[in-house]
Amino acid sequence: MELKTVLLAVGPGDADRSAKLAETVLEVATPADATVVLAHVFTRSEYDDVLTRLEFDRDLDEVDPDDVAGRHSTIRDVQAKLDEYDVDYEIRGAVGEHGPAIVDLATSVDADRVVVGGRRRSPTGKAVFGSTAQEVMLSAPCPVTFVRSDDFDD
Repeated sequence: MELKTVLLAVGPGDADRSAKLAETVLEVATPADATVVLAHVFTRSEYDDVLTRLEFDRDLDEVDPDDVAGRHSTIRDVQAKLDEYDVDYEIRGAVGEHGPAIVDLATSVDADRVVVGGRRRSPTGKAVFGSTAQEVMLSAPCPVTFVRSDDFDD
């Protein structure tokens, strides 16, 4: 299968693994000359918090989730790495429950691969990846690459 579009979905817990996520996306996208879609999915409360923290003017028109995502530090970290390697990318933001929103984004951008992050599970937690990663792996319209961090999550 030819890779044309790779979706990298990041969320609030991914700041500590942005370098690892960027490396993985480069390994997947660069040989295929694929476009990377950098996506940040916010729940409604996370989105409202980010709008306040980043001082978006809500009195103007409706704030575009793509603009909010583009100002998020994790997206900017990965963006810098992709710029360094001259990889084509676009930035997308979405508001909703993480798992379903990532699957919807993968479908809407016609992704050939999805990359998501998560924590290494403790022995008691190994049966489940985590609700977001598990939902994406089970529901995505394409193969999913799971990038784990080295810290444990029960």
